[in-house]
Amino acid sequence: MTATAYIKLVPSSETEHITIEMIKDYFQYFKEITSKTGTQLNWSYNEAAFPYSIKEHPASENKWFYLQSDTEQYNLIMLGIDKEIVHEDNGTERIQMYIQVTLPETSTFGDKGKANEFCRFLAKKLKGELHLFNGRIMYFYPRK
Repeated sequence: MTATAYIKLVPSSETEHITIEMIKDYFQYFKEITSKTGTQLNWSYNEAAFPYSIKEHPASENKWFYLQSDTEQYNLIMLGIDKEIVHEDNGTERIQMYIQVTLPETSTFGDKGKANEFCRFLAKKLKGELHLFNGRIMYFYPRK
């Protein structure tokens, strides 16, 4: 069964607009900082910390990509962006962007753990609202 998490970019987020290229840049930054941890520990931590590489499908139309691993414990994490219409309490509507993180049926428990870790990282960087795979919500933006 597939599982999905969302990072919603609310009005008080760092930005209300995101692109696939920006997510890829955050992914590269995430891999870079985890490799620095390995350097400090004198251990090849980079491959163990986040053993994924970016893959793109020709039909993705720059709206989604996936992270694929060649190791036995991990398989696949899919990431995409989209928009939704949000109805405010005062009756107005606004368009809100979100990042969707999907674990297909072929994903492992290791993929779920790494996806949760990357989702928290992204939500923290973007000051977004993270809807986890288990339905819980984490708020990384200043709330009133």
